[in-house]
Amino acid sequence: MVAKYRNILDKFCTDFCSILDKHVKYIVVSGFVVIASGRTRGTEDVDVIIEKIDNLRFIKLHNELIGHKFLCMQSDDPNEIYDYLKDNTSIRYTYRNKPLPQMELKFAKDSLDNYQLKNRVKIPLTGLDIWFSSIDMNIAFKEEYLRSEKDLEDAKHLRIVYSEEINENEIKEIKKMIRKTKL
Repeated sequence: MVAKYRNILDKFCTDFCSILDKHVKYIVVSGFVVIASGRTRGTEDVDVIIEKIDNLRFIKLHNELIGHKFLCMQSDDPNEIYDYLKDNTSIRYTYRNKPLPQMELKFAKDSLDNYQLKNRVKIPLTGLDIWFSSIDMNIAFKEEYLRSEKDLEDAKHLRIVYSEEINENEIKEIKKMIRKTKL
């Protein structure tokens, strides 16, 4: 079966995440979750959180990404790139010779990120075989932490599309965790 992609972001994210899946536990978070769930809005990047791994494991991941025509925008040196991640600085990958779209990658940095990784899900509605943070988590983050007009509209969209599946008690608990961890 040949996969059908709705847009370049679907293919880009699937290509990248299929490599991640071989090396590390990951989740796609934020704007792309909403776009993959049917909201029409622009973005130039896909945000991904990965579990913390050691340098050797990262080098293997990085080399496979490079072998599949991805490029890290910060450096060609995997040791230097790893240092960025260890310092809680995100890095960006893109297809070689194409500045967009971009994959913004960062290590899990706190208990909330680890909670998201532990409770990651595949969302059938998206039609994509990738791991996402939960819909409840995305709603909570957008309403409690990010709170921009765009994020509140994203949360509203998720509430409508997944109205039968969201768990308000879970959203409330996540918001408490956000206040404790992030605010």
